[in-house]
Amino acid sequence: MAMRIGYARVSTRDQDLEAQRAGLVALGVDEARIYVDHGLTGTDRDRPGLREALAACRPGDVLVVTKLDRLARSVPDARDIAGELTDRGVALAIGPSIYDPDDPIGKLLFNTLALVAEFEADLIRLRTREGMAIARAKGRLRGRRPTLTAAQDKHLVQLHAAGEHTVTELAELFGVGRATVYRALARATPRT
Repeated sequence: MAMRIGYARVSTRDQDLEAQRAGLVALGVDEARIYVDHGLTGTDRDRPGLREALAACRPGDVLVVTKLDRLARSVPDARDIAGELTDRGVALAIGPSIYDPDDPIGKLLFNTLALVAEFEADLIRLRTREGMAIARAKGRLRGRRPTLTAAQDKHLVQLHAAGEHTVTELAELFGVGRATVYRALARATPRT
């Protein structure tokens, strides 16, 4: 018997999946068969929830997404996923419509939706870059705060110079990773 497998995705941890979950249930997907990715963009193909949803699909099943941009944010990625599903005998439902790769109008609509999803992703990236450039110009974007204060940096370098602690011990002592210790030591070493 054919099953309906649902996939939902949101790009940030702050976004809520409930609208997509409710939409998938309304499209006939059992709540237990909904796979999700939280905080991952559609441009990243390496998504655990997507991998699980694709693995759960068997020939004759239907993979259901509420909108194509939840599945992919680029035309090549959307085509790859749809092609993989078609090769495996799995149908793709975008909202209430089943995508038919043999129907010229279906192909046109699918490619148009994929283009729109890619365009939206490009616009988001453009707006983000513009916003960051404005914030940088106004002096509001300074990057990530250092893990260690200047005083902690100096103390760490002194302890390392004394030769009584390994990098691992210093990392544990200051509650940071070893890479942070190495960066602090590199900053303290004069460049020639």
